[in-house]
Amino acid sequence: MKKVLLLLVCLFTLQTVVWADDDKPIQVNQLPQTAQTFIKTHFPNNKVAMAKMETDWFDKSYDVIFTNGDKLEFDKKGVWTEVNCKYSAVPVAVVPDAIKKYVTTNYPDAKMLKIERDKYDYEVKLSNGWEIKFDMQFNVIDIDNKSNLSKIVYIMI
Repeated sequence: MKKVLLLLVCLFTLQTVVWADDDKPIQVNQLPQTAQTFIKTHFPNNKVAMAKMETDWFDKSYDVIFTNGDKLEFDKKGVWTEVNCKYSAVPVAVVPDAIKKYVTTNYPDAKMLKIERDKYDYEVKLSNGWEIKFDMQFNVIDIDNKSNLSKIVYIMI
């Protein structure tokens, strides 16, 4: 009886893992309207290489990858959660004014390559290696320099 129960638990666990991460390629016109509008407004000249819908337990999200390597992530309603521009700057209209002001004042020569947000904070990555985290009132709550850390690790090796 214990073996049967253990087998059922293992099967249930395996089934849960399989269902938990279900990625499905979709067409851009299958994205929520908010996401489609965001793409047309801020990335009108970028060509979409792939769009996909990710389904987790009770949540859904969308990823869009452009042919130039830029990547967008949206929540289930189509509101952006990440804008990752590998070789160009994040469109200025996407960045909240308080974050724009802080970055241009303190890092005038840096481009903003990535911005992420969730219900607790915003995080930006700059071209000079700095990563800055803001709370929802746009107060700086963390600053980290990834480029110096990688140089230190390299020197130690």
